[in-house]
Amino acid sequence: MARFPSASVTISGKSSEFVRAGDEGSRATFHFCPVRGSTVYYTSDAMEGNVAIPVGAFADPQFPGPTLSVYEERMHSWVSMPSDIEHIA
Repeated sequence: MARFPSASVTISGKSSEFVRAGDEGSRATFHFCPVRGSTVYYTSDAMEGNVAIPVGAFADPQFPGPTLSVYEERMHSWVSMPSDIEHIA
């Protein structure tokens, strides 16, 4: 996911939403395509003022790599994260 300040994002079109509670109790609202089911963006109480968009939604092969990693204890054993990014346990 890529995070952007909400004020710099323009959202248009229809989406369906699903709200879930995070591990720490904050709520995340996922907006997804009502036809294909793909997550289009999400917002969260934990990152107020920001919108997260799946990187796969961008057709740019030069899109910057990750700068932050979370929930590493849940990642598959074959996933490796760059050591020079921020790691949040």
